[in-house]
Amino acid sequence: MPHFASPIASRLPGVGTTIFTVMSRLAQECGAINLSQGFPDFNADDALFERVGHWMRGGHNQYAPMAGVAVLREAIADKVMALYGTAYDPDGEITVTAGATQALFTAVAALVHAGDEVIVFEPVYDAYAPAIELQGGKVVRLRMLAPHYRPDWDAVAAAITPRTRMIMINSPHNPTATVWSADDMARLAALTRDTGIVIVSDEVYEHIVFDGVAHQSCARYPELTARSLIVSSFGKTYHITGWKIGYIVGPRELMTEFRKVHQFNVFAVNTPIQLALADYMAEPSRHLGLAAFYQGKRDFFTRAMAGSRFELLPSRGTYFQLARYDALSHEPDTAFVERLTREVGVAAIPVSAFFVDGLDEHVIRFCFAKNDVTLEAACARLREM
Repeated sequence: MPHFASPIASRLPGVGTTIFTVMSRLAQECGAINLSQGFPDFNADDALFERVGHWMRGGHNQYAPMAGVAVLREAIADKVMALYGTAYDPDGEITVTAGATQALFTAVAALVHAGDEVIVFEPVYDAYAPAIELQGGKVVRLRMLAPHYRPDWDAVAAAITPRTRMIMINSPHNPTATVWSADDMARLAALTRDTGIVIVSDEVYEHIVFDGVAHQSCARYPELTARSLIVSSFGKTYHITGWKIGYIVGPRELMTEFRKVHQFNVFAVNTPIQLALADYMAEPSRHLGLAAFYQGKRDFFTRAMAGSRFELLPSRGTYFQLARYDALSHEPDTAFVERLTREVGVAAIPVSAFFVDGLDEHVIRFCFAKNDVTLEAACARLREM
C-alpha cells in the first residue's frame, strides 16, 4: 500500500473516531443490542416510500434548486407558521440541507471568522466544536451538570465578550434529554439584545417533547427570530436518519451568507426525496403525533427498567434516556459501557464523551428509539446486573 511521504499538519489534531461509531462497531462485533447510536430500528411509513418511488419513476432525478425544491420550502414555511407563528419567506429564508449536521457546519462556516468566540453548552454534540475550530474560531464551553443539566445564565453573561460572534444552543438536548423553558429563552434574548451575536439553534428533536410541554423554538420569540438560524431534521421526525435531509430557517441577511457556503459544500439535495417529503408533510399528524409516540417508548423503557439498579434521570424530550450506574460500579463511564457491551450485551454511550475534558459523572445514555421487543430484550439483560 502506498504511503504519503510527508508529515500532515492536521487541522483537527485532537479529533479521532466519534464515540457513536466506536460503540456501534463494538455492539456489532459483540452481537450486543445497540442502544448507543441515536437511530430507530423500525421503518418509516410505507406511504413515504411510495411517494419517493413516484417521483423517481416520474423522472425527477436531476439537480434540485440550490435552496431546495419550492414545494418543500413552502411546506416548511407553512409548518413553522402553524407551530410557532412566524412567517419565513420560502424564497429567501428557508434552505433544504443534507441533514442537520451539514446545516450546523455550514452556518458556522458562513458566519464565524478567525478569532471569533462561539459559546456552546456542555455536554455538547460532537459536531459543534470541530466546525468552529476549522474556521479559526474559539470554542467557549459552559457546563450543564447532572442531574438537571440547566444553563447557568450568570455564567453565560460572564462569558460574553466583544469577540462573541455566536451562541449554539440545542433543545430538546442531546445527550441529556432536557428541554429549555420559556424563561431560558427570555434570558437568552435579554443577554443578546443590542449585540451582533448570532444564535444557531439546533432543534432537530423539536417534535419530541414530553408530558404536554411545548417546544420553545427560537421561532416563537421575535427578538430571537431576528438573530437566529434554526436547524431541523426530517431524519429525526420521520425515522429516516440515513436519508440525511434537513433544513434551516432564518432571516434573509443570515440566510444569504449561509447559501454562499451551502452552494459550494453541497449545492443541492436529493430531488425525489424532497418532493416526497413535501407530499408527506401535507398531513400534519405525521409530525404532531411524534411526541406521544416517543413518550410511549420512554414510558415503556422506564417500566422495563424497574427493578434494575440503574438510576434513571428525567427524560423531558428527544429519544434518549440518561442513567446513573453508581449502584453497579465505580468504573469510569467509558470502561463501564465497554463492559456493558461485551459482558451484558447492551451498548450505550458514556456522557463523558460530550465533555472536552472527559468529565465523568457516572452517567450513560441509552436510545429508546427501538421496537418494544428490542427494548424489552435489552432491559431484561440490564435488570440482571
